[in-house]
Amino acid sequence: MKAILRQVRISPKKANLIAGIIREKSAEEALEILKYMPKKAAVILYKLLFSAVSNATNNFKQKKEDLLISKILVTNGPIYKRGQSHSKGRVTSLFKRTSHIKIELESNFNSNQEIEEAQIKTNVKNEKSEQENNNKELSKNNNETNLEKSQKNKNLIKEDLKEEKK
Repeated sequence: MKAILRQVRISPKKANLIAGIIREKSAEEALEILKYMPKKAAVILYKLLFSAVSNATNNFKQKKEDLLISKILVTNGPIYKRGQSHSKGRVTSLFKRTSHIKIELESNFNSNQEIEEAQIKTNVKNEKSEQENNNKELSKNNNETNLEKSQKNKNLIKEDLKEEKK
């Protein structure tokens, strides 16, 4: 679930400043933050995030409340090079920078599944450790029975030796 905006006429540095504020937030919370932020990048990101949320709800049947911003990527687009006239016939170069912005959303439901999978893994680890403990106890019991057998054998040998001496 994503939305991509290419060659938007804003510096990537300025757009990334606003993107950092809403990174890793829920989609609803991010929309509220961007709605009242007095920056050009906030308006652009608001429209893009709204589009991503609409894509998720219409195309993927996700609930708006469950959506989280998993990734926001702001990269350099093409640079428009212009000139500004100065005194003595000189020209200073102006760089009009553009950006590519990509927003990816994920459902909070997926993170719940990941938590459940992690819990299952820890349960499996606990069961394995219990089995190892049981195996250790069995081996201790076997060692004890082996010791008892060896002591019985020694006693039998001693008795045999006593009988031979008689």
